[in-house]
Formats: sequence, C-alpha cells, structure tokens
Amino acid sequence: MNRLAEAQSPYLRQHADNPIDWWPWGPEALAEAKKSGRPILLSVGYAACHWCHVMAHESFSDPNVAEFVNAHFVAIKVDREERPDVDSLYMQATQALTGQGGWPNTVFLTPDTVPFFAGTYFPPERRGGLPSFLEVCQALAAAWDERREEVLGSADAILAHVTAESGVLPATERFDVWATLKALNEAYDPIHGGFGGAPKFPAPLVLDALVVKGEPATLEIAQQTLDAMARGGIHDQVGGGFHRYSVDDAWVVPHFEKMLYDNALLLGAYVRGWRRTPDHDPALRWNMERSIRGIVAWWQRELLTEEGALAASLDADSSDIRGMVGEGFYYVWSPELLTDALGAEDGDWATSVFHVTKAGTFDEGLSTLQLRGNPDAERLSSVVERLQHVRSHRFKPSRDDKVVASWNGWAVDSLVQAAMVFGEPGWLDLARSISEALWQHNMVDGHLRRVSLAGVAGPDEGALDDYAAVALGWARLGAAIGEAVWVQRAEGLLAIALADFAAGDGGFYDTSARAEALLVRPRSLTDNPTPSGTSTLVAALRLVGLLADRDDLLGAAGAALGTLRPYTTAVPRFAGWALAEELISDEARKGLGQAVCVVVEPASEGISDLARAAFRMAPAGTAVIVGPPGTTGFAHHFEERDAEVVSGYVCRGTTCFAPATDVEGLRTALWSRC
Repeated sequence: MNRLAEAQSPYLRQHADNPIDWWPWGPEALAEAKKSGRPILLSVGYAACHWCHVMAHESFSDPNVAEFVNAHFVAIKVDREERPDVDSLYMQATQALTGQGGWPNTVFLTPDTVPFFAGTYFPPERRGGLPSFLEVCQALAAAWDERREEVLGSADAILAHVTAESGVLPATERFDVWATLKALNEAYDPIHGGFGGAPKFPAPLVLDALVVKGEPATLEIAQQTLDAMARGGIHDQVGGGFHRYSVDDAWVVPHFEKMLYDNALLLGAYVRGWRRTPDHDPALRWNMERSIRGIVAWWQRELLTEEGALAASLDADSSDIRGMVGEGFYYVWSPELLTDALGAEDGDWATSVFHVTKAGTFDEGLSTLQLRGNPDAERLSSVVERLQHVRSHRFKPSRDDKVVASWNGWAVDSLVQAAMVFGEPGWLDLARSISEALWQHNMVDGHLRRVSLAGVAGPDEGALDDYAAVALGWARLGAAIGEAVWVQRAEGLLAIALADFAAGDGGFYDTSARAEALLVRPRSLTDNPTPSGTSTLVAALRLVGLLADRDDLLGAAGAALGTLRPYTTAVPRFAGWALAEELISDEARKGLGQAVCVVVEPASEGISDLARAAFRMAPAGTAVIVGPPGTTGFAHHFEERDAEVVSGYVCRGTTCFAPATDVEGLRTALWSRC
C-alpha cells in the first residue's frame, strides 16, 4: 500500500495498491518535489472514469513502470471532483498543448508545479501513433536531466499561455438575444436532437435557456432534444437516470458512467421542459415525466447515502458472468437475455420496443436499450420492473460514496421543483434529507467544505459553485416548505461568497481567498457539463434576493451577470445558465418575471393544487413561497396575508395583483405585466 491508502477520496484509494509511490496533492508532496529536485508526474481522474481504470490497470500497476517513475518523479494523484481548482488549472495546460482534454489527465510539472508536458491516456505499448506511457516518462526524465533549460523555457511559455487564457473577455453592454439564439440553432442537430456531433453531451443548461425564451422554435429544439435523449441509449431505460454522454451523434451508445451532477441538472431541465409542453402532446409529456420519475427513483434506490445525501457517481465499468471487467456490461442486453428475463411473448415485445437486434448496437452482439414508438405504458412499466429485478443480480458498478456539495445543491434545487410540479411530498422529504446532511456534515466552522464521506468533512474549502449551488438549493427548499431557516442559511453562504470569492469587477473567482494559492487563481466563466460558479451564483443571488427582499443581492446578481455577458454572445453553447439569466432579466425589464408569488395555505396537508399550479405556471425567474398564515422570516411577504382558503398573492416590484383563489386567477396574476 502507498500513501493513498489513508486518503478520504474513493478514487485515490483505488490506487492505494499501485506499486507507484503516489502522493496525494498537498504541501508534503510539493515539498518533496522541491527537496529532491525531481519533476512531478500529476495524474488527475475520478472514480467513475473508464479510461482512468484502464490506465491504472495497464501502466500504474506495472512494476517496471513503477520502478522508473519512483526513481525519476514525484508522483501525485488528484481526484478532480475533490480539487476542481487543480483539475481546471492543469486541464488548461493539456488543452493548450494538445488541443483537447479529458481524463485521465496526465501532466508533467517542474518542482515549482509549472506544467511542461501534458496528455491524457497513454497506452502500455506504442499504439496508433501514441507512445507508451513508459516511453513518455523516459523521454521526459532524460529531457529534465539533459536539457533542463529547454524544459524550463517550455514551462514558462505554457504558464504564460495559461495565465493569458485565465483572463476574462472584455465587458459588453449590449446583448443581442436573436443573434445568440441563431448561433444555437445553427449548432442544433435536427435529425437526432442535441448540439454538434459525436461525442454528444446532453447540454441541459442550454435547453434551460431555450425553454426560458419560450418561442415556438426554441421550445421545439428543447423538447425534441429532451424526447430524443429520453428514448436513447444514453438514458438507462431500466434503472432510470442518464449516462454521461453519447459516443455517437444519435444517443445510441453512451459512456456508461452515471454522474450525480448530470442527473441533477437534467432533472431540472426535464421538469422545466415538461412545464412548457402542451396538454395536446401527451406522448411527449409522458416521456418527460417518465424520465423525471426515473431519475428520482434511481437516486432513492442507488445513490442515497446513510447520512441522507446523494453519492457522487456510479462507475462505467462492471464485471460480466465470466469475471471480465468492462464498460457497460451491467446495462446491455441481447434478444436471448430479454427472453430469459421476460418469457417469449414479452421478450419479443421488449426486443422490438427497445430496438435490441441480433447484431447488437454495442459490443459482442449486445445492445443498449432505446425506446421506440409509444408503447403501452402499463405493459412497459411491468416489463421494466421485471428487467430491473433481473439486472439487480448482475455485478453492479461500484459507487463513489463521497458527497459533493455543489452536486447535491443542484439536486435539491431540481428536486424541490419536481416535487412541487408533480405533487410529490416524498420528494420534498428527500430534498430536506439532502439539505440536512449538507448542513450537518459539509459545514465546518461556518464554512462549506467541498466534499464529505461517511459523515466526515474533507479538508478542502468549498469552491464557488459549492457555495452557490447549496445556497440555491436551500433557498428553493425553504420557500417551498415555508421554513425561513433554509433561506437564512443560504444568505449566510452568499455572504461568504460575496466576501471571499469577489474578483473586484463585479464577478467572482472559482476559489476562496482562504483556499490554497495555485499558479493561477481559477476563474472560469463558461458552463461545461455543470454551470460555472458565477452563473450558479447569479441564480442564487436572484432567488434569495427576492425571497428576503434584499436589493443588494439583486444588484450583485446583475453585476455578476454583466461579467458573463461576453460569453453568452461569443460561446452560447457554453453559457446556458448565463443565457437563461440574461433572458429572465430581459423579461423583467419588459415588465414580466422576477416576481414573488406567495401561496398561503391555512392547513398544510400535502401540496395544494394552487401551490402546484404556481410552480407549474410561473414565468421563469419567479420566486414561489408556500406557507401557512403568519409565516415569518420571509421579509414582508406574509404580512397582511391571512386567508381562510388557499390563496395566491403575486407582486412584481412595487406592483401587487389581486389575490387568487383558483388556478385561472393565479395564471392571470403571474402573467400580467407591470
């Protein structure tokens, strides 16, 4: 066992029995590099990563490779999910040097942590134009010993490039919504849905923006994409939830890891997409609701930790009946396997409905499941339940049990909205459980830690997206259940974010002033698979500002949004939440949106029809609060709001509309312009 045996990270512990003498990132490892004068081999990955496992098996477990690495390098392992700052910094170097990125990220650094060479996966033997990992190590060790000045010169050039790339685009006052939407439309795949070609990612953040705009054309793009993904192999048709991305452009074969963050954001996108789908398209509404319920059921069944939060991910790899480890074995089927599980009649039906072919759509004659047509919902539910039972006896993918604060925060935000839209109080209970676990286990001395594991907080300070996402989730929960303590806790997180992450131009850095100082302080203003910390913070500031009636927070949201505006124009596919917030602000300037809707319920028995209607119908950017008469802690929002029957009160700025006691009256108030 090497030093990683004592690490908190499940990913680092996966490498504890490697013969490579790994160090975890930290002052001890960096001091060893400086003391010894050896360069650093930095390997960044995560527990669910298929190619990380492959490289670990092929190269990191090889005694010959380990002998060379241990003699010539200080080897450091980083879990990218624990240290997004380290990951972001050195991924920039990899992208600068290779034009692409990914994991495992393999970077060679000077003892002063400046990168001088980088790549991703390297094979154990020379293959397809790639040198072997050992050849790379040998060449770089020789260069360090024999041509050090040349290496240091390269390192300086790379650092200069990374530093320049870490700057922000100049501010722009004008935002052209139609030019931005045109750029998104040009990237749209009208045949399969989604944006771009293979590999194709779900892009829930962009879909959110299109739904916010609500024009027929933008809604069609969003709805067709949501429908196509829900029918595709990227969707776990049996167990619920979505895999990370599709390796093809038609959503057929996914990269099989299942990440909490993807599903937290997709849950919200599907709920908001469902809200904007008309009743006269029942097949689309059914498919979206099926996806929503599948995500939540999967969380409850497979991701819920003993502490009540949600685990980070399920691995891409698992074993087959022969004991062979590979990607996707847990999820794929053949016609024969379906018949064995369901019998001849239902097996044939499932083979057709899920497009399982004799040739297979995956490896070795096996197929992913893709939903075709509009099958009988009751029969489909019965078949899925039986397949789920059979699949539960397969070798399951391993789970990364760590609780990542931001991912759980996004999950709470989406889950609360889903609970209120579909009238599911049990989902509210789950959202409260997650929130309580974060409060109990990820908060230390008034500050938020990035991760916890088995109820023990990790050592690393929360990043900006942690503070922002948890504040967003807590505020959404508190408003939905009428408990102001959650909004107050959110205010506390936002106070820290405003003080410790501020960049001086109205925007924010990704790391706290309290966190470890790296070569460059990370500041990413684009969305990738997850929203940027700044775009998440804009959403949290706006929601809490409305709930607590704090103009200072609304002003801070507007200033931060201004730093994102250049990216919504230049790269709208990578600024989805910023674009959504820009569209909400644009509607507010036109007299719609950014309203507060208070639903007063004399007796709290489940979720009232009017509360459901408020969450279903409210324009994007509306803050909905639900509680009994006399509820306190929400500024003035419950003052003079006594009601003998369930009533809805809508105010937009200084304009308040007549209280509504039925759905039609509430709809009129919600969509009336000032």
